[in-house]
Amino acid sequence: MQAHTSQATRREPDTQEADEAGPKPDRATEDLVEALKALASDKRLAVLRWLRDPTAHFPPQRDGDLVRDGVCAVFLAEKLGVSQPTLHRHMQQLMGAGLVVAKRTRQWTFYRRDERRIADLAARIGQVV
Repeated sequence: MQAHTSQATRREPDTQEADEAGPKPDRATEDLVEALKALASDKRLAVLRWLRDPTAHFPPQRDGDLVRDGVCAVFLAEKLGVSQPTLHRHMQQLMGAGLVVAKRTRQWTFYRRDERRIADLAARIGQVV
């Protein structure tokens, strides 16, 4: 009796499989996806809404102007009802998407919206959708 040995055959991907994967996204598309991921949280959306008009949502700050410098992370965490480390993770995602900018003053971090980037994102969504 002869033992049967199988040889692994290398399979080339067929054209249909390659087409289903789609084209590799360009940098602008990757940025859009990251921004949409950042917006996919009710807490992050709330932060962006509050930062749109910070004087209507937060008390005056001792060490920074609400509009020019942004809102202190302590106020944001308190209003959002989360710990400062949790707020930091949310803000990292918003900063990574370019939707907010941070300013460090002494031991405080202040956040404000990047209005130009938000307008660019809105225009890009309009082009894609």
